[in-house]
Amino acid sequence: MPTLYIVATPIGNLEDITLRALRILSEVDLIAAEDTRVTRKLLERHKLKTPLVSYHAHNYRRQTPKILKSLIEKDVALVSDAGMPGISDPGAELVNAVAKSNIMIVPVPGPSAVTSAISASGLEAGQFSFVGFWPRRSSERKRLLRMLSTDPKALVAFETPHRFTKSLSDVLAVLGDRQITVCREMTKIHEEIFRGTITDALLHFSRPIGEFTLVIHGADPVIDDIQTLEKNAISTLALLRCQGAKAKDAVSSVVKESGLPKSRVYKMWLNLATVSDNVDH
Repeated sequence: MPTLYIVATPIGNLEDITLRALRILSEVDLIAAEDTRVTRKLLERHKLKTPLVSYHAHNYRRQTPKILKSLIEKDVALVSDAGMPGISDPGAELVNAVAKSNIMIVPVPGPSAVTSAISASGLEAGQFSFVGFWPRRSSERKRLLRMLSTDPKALVAFETPHRFTKSLSDVLAVLGDRQITVCREMTKIHEEIFRGTITDALLHFSRPIGEFTLVIHGADPVIDDIQTLEKNAISTLALLRCQGAKAKDAVSSVVKESGLPKSRVYKMWLNLATVSDNVDH
């Protein structure tokens, strides 16, 4: 039965390819590649001569019908320049089209920048949020970061050298100076793994070069809990104030309920009083 194989390829070091992937790439009739020049280097390294056809973000509408036609009688392998096709790389459109045609799809796993970076970070990341490449525009990046700001899971993202500084500056502005692991040029000659705060990373990579995978520590659940407690405390104080409660009684009640310091709760009460006086005037 004709099959589309989704084959993971090395993210840098050409030795990081599985025996199964090499066998599949040698046995299929055609390889659909994001960049045929990149894939040809891999094939030449392993002495493979399978025919190539380009398949990328700019030609997939034209190429998808052609590849589907090949899949009527032939096996085809789909590869990207690095890692697994469809993960921040072209490929999802072809996979969806093949699935609708009831043609068999077989993933052939292998190297992954995401899991490699997570393992190098030292985080016990049973869960993480993968965001791919950050949005190009600063406003869109900040909007996404605000949505993720309370997520306790680690954030994993890709970034290019020319956007590295601006993106990381936005991360610092929205998430604060969290711990981060920056993996640069993974598995390549100039591989570098940096651990520190976001500020440290911006200083260290003052002239970014290469491809980056970022692992950013998730939100501190303790800090998040305190913020939630304070928001709830302010709401309760505002309600008690509207009901005519005296400062001493309201503060005492909220301190007992929340466990927050009396001085902090009293300051909240004073702030509410100030806001109320300004509104009244």
